[in-house]
Amino acid sequence: MSLFQPIPSPDNASAGARPLADRMRPRTLDEFVGQEHLVGPGKPLRVQIERDDPTSMIFWGPPGTGKTTLAKIIAGITKAEFIEFSAVLSGIKEIKQVMADADRARQYGTRTIVFVDEIHRFNKAQQDAFLPYVEKGSIRLIGATTENPSFEIIAALLSRARVYVLNQLTEHQIVTLLKRALVDSERGLGQLHLQTSDDVLNKIASYSSGDARSAYNALEVAASLAQSADPRPAATPPAASTITDEIVHEALQKRVLRYDKSGEEHYNLISALHKSVRNSDPDAALYWLGRMIEAGEDPLYVARRVVRMAVEDIGLAEPNALALCMAARDAVDFIGMPEGNLALAQAVVYLSVAPKSNALYTAYGAVQQDVEQTAADPVPLHMRNAPTSLMKGLGYGQGYQYAHDVENKVADMECLPDSLRDRTYYRPTNEGVEKRIRERMEEIKRLKQSAARRTERESKVPPSESDK
Repeated sequence: MSLFQPIPSPDNASAGARPLADRMRPRTLDEFVGQEHLVGPGKPLRVQIERDDPTSMIFWGPPGTGKTTLAKIIAGITKAEFIEFSAVLSGIKEIKQVMADADRARQYGTRTIVFVDEIHRFNKAQQDAFLPYVEKGSIRLIGATTENPSFEIIAALLSRARVYVLNQLTEHQIVTLLKRALVDSERGLGQLHLQTSDDVLNKIASYSSGDARSAYNALEVAASLAQSADPRPAATPPAASTITDEIVHEALQKRVLRYDKSGEEHYNLISALHKSVRNSDPDAALYWLGRMIEAGEDPLYVARRVVRMAVEDIGLAEPNALALCMAARDAVDFIGMPEGNLALAQAVVYLSVAPKSNALYTAYGAVQQDVEQTAADPVPLHMRNAPTSLMKGLGYGQGYQYAHDVENKVADMECLPDSLRDRTYYRPTNEGVEKRIRERMEEIKRLKQSAARRTERESKVPPSESDK
């Protein structure tokens, strides 16, 4: 790849060989649809473009929101050479070659924009290769990523670039783009004289999940199917073919669900599921579960997280929750998918409507803190077993009270190390079964106090003559 090789203009390429999404790519900011928070009048990205600010930038957003288009528009407005990289196909050798060409071109007054699609797929060494040229201004780097740059882009590169967040397109914006394609005779489908209804276009927009490229692809397939279904002879003068709801259904086949099992959307969706369960919202919990399962998430991963919800947010307020979630996991493992989806649905609805308590979660967190921050005191002697005479001689087990031998099965005996004496970790709520547990713990506390008073009284009684 060389900077000085002629790059064919998309407008000169054969329109028939290019997908509709590429042909309809906006050429100016005025044609661009969406991202008003960035490219609207007076907004940050538009101001940067209009001022010809050479700062590098990272575009972060879902697929089909205009990241590549914006980079090409910027190159056109600033009259810069546009070099496009794919992080999937390019290595350090190609990067260094282009950087050297850009360095030489700069000496002749030529500006270069290097656009890296899916920049998050470059490793650290590959990203490092851009740094010297970005630093001295040989290139203006524009990176596009669907992943959070904070985790995927090296800090040195991030500090030299501005990050712009692109939002998923709305259904209204997608419909606007589709209507434009239907009437554009130069680049779109205008020469086909297609007709359709707003309901059909709304359906395409809904199924595209905010991805303009996906919507264009669906429209192009639907247009082809509409022409094939037209009964008129080929010699008939041009007339409007109709894209019907049935044709769109056939073209779409299945909704395009934006999802990446290892990316941020994966964690966003499981977070939404967990928080819906925690907030006792079964409808939202079912929706987020469906989003994950229907997009192809590993059902056993979901099952593991559902088990975690049972112990973190329900706990002993409803002890059966854990058993039911384990049964759902076993059902998924036993019958597989898609039949197992109802087992998971049953589990998340049960958790959603169950009484909530994070008392166990909080208690164990406090234990972890004490384990980390306090001395690892030895186990009190009275709490140790004494299987040998040596251990008995050292006092192991001395003073231990066997609970079954004392009144009410509660002995006056400290079970924690002296440094943590009387520490309370578990504080049950008044929710569900935990209300009964709380009452029982209060009863145990009273019994211990009663046993302590009894022990104190007995220790003050003088020995009888027979005991002497």
